[in-house]
Amino acid sequence: MIQISETAAKKLSSLKSDEGRDDTYFLRVEVKKGGCSGLSYKMDFDNQPRPGDKTFEQHGQKVVVDTQSFMYLIGMELDFQGGLNGKGFVFNNPNATKNCGCGASFNV
Repeated sequence: MIQISETAAKKLSSLKSDEGRDDTYFLRVEVKKGGCSGLSYKMDFDNQPRPGDKTFEQHGQKVVVDTQSFMYLIGMELDFQGGLNGKGFVFNNPNATKNCGCGASFNV
């Protein structure tokens, strides 16, 4: 399962609204090779489900991941930290054994 914090859900809703995207759009999260720790997170809005996608919904927002990425994301919580020292979207991934300083890259 992948969880979405209430704060992240509000930010996703705001971003979709700002970009003129309707409720058919969801957040697609993928894991790609790269980054300083070996694997990196990729996020984008999408409205086309793919075969094998796994969908998780909380607080009115959907996160969709492909089967391969899901192996690295099981149990993850997507959060958002704003404010003066905020980081933006934060991946609280229990599978990550190493994270880079910026939080966009990890290893298992």
